[in-house]
Amino acid sequence: MSLVFTAPPRRMGLRAILRVVGFAGLGAILVVVGLSNVLAYAPADAQNVGRALSPPSQVFPFGTDLFGRDVLSEVLHALAVTVGHATIAVVVTIVTGGILGFLAVRFPMRTGAVLRWIASVLGALPPLFLAILIIGLTSRGFAPEAAGLAAAPHAFLRAFDRARALARSRHAEFARATGIPVTTLMRRDLVYEIRDNFLSMAARSLAAVTITLATLSFFGFGASPPRRDLGLMIAAARESYFDAWWTAAFPALVLMLFILCARLAACLDEGEQP
Repeated sequence: MSLVFTAPPRRMGLRAILRVVGFAGLGAILVVVGLSNVLAYAPADAQNVGRALSPPSQVFPFGTDLFGRDVLSEVLHALAVTVGHATIAVVVTIVTGGILGFLAVRFPMRTGAVLRWIASVLGALPPLFLAILIIGLTSRGFAPEAAGLAAAPHAFLRAFDRARALARSRHAEFARATGIPVTTLMRRDLVYEIRDNFLSMAARSLAAVTITLATLSFFGFGASPPRRDLGLMIAAARESYFDAWWTAAFPALVLMLFILCARLAACLDEGEQP
């Protein structure tokens, strides 16, 4: 008679649960963005829809702003703009930061080390200041790309350090000793990097660029009317906020929810750099 021992089922840890919650929240936000034109009561920037500065009611759940615009409709349209701009910025961050950083380890003539030094210098600068500098050298319409480039140094450093650890590992040394070409090893490691870290990298970048984009718009360097994003909505409500709190509170709550879902999906620790 033989005894068969089976391992107990693995329980999902708290971080894994929070990550699932984060991705589920991002998925729900994408659905809302896709249906924004259907869910919105009024078109974007439609004025005099209701009486100016009406408080939240059954007709206007989020109230109206100084120009009689339905705040709920404006939040839906602004969320779509925010998500669209953040998606562009995330792509820029992944390409110029994550992928380039991973490949730079195998660049010849210590080029990778020089690039890492440049990334560490740029990473010491606040991303907001770096984005404003890039916009000043280009144009205001370049804000999504500027936010992506501002977040790229940190993504570059993390990807570079992971790739360097892989390149110095024992299995990599054994593979090189057996004659496997460097390009084959690089392709294999890049596939593993995308498989194991792509979602975390994208969610981490999403949190970082969304904060930068909202701040840029708040200070007048980002989105411009009539395609307002959430940061510009909050900025436009500054004059009426103390008399009509809903004009800034609801856009701010939606922006906070979006960033929170991205941080949960990335499994960021408290105080960790996005």
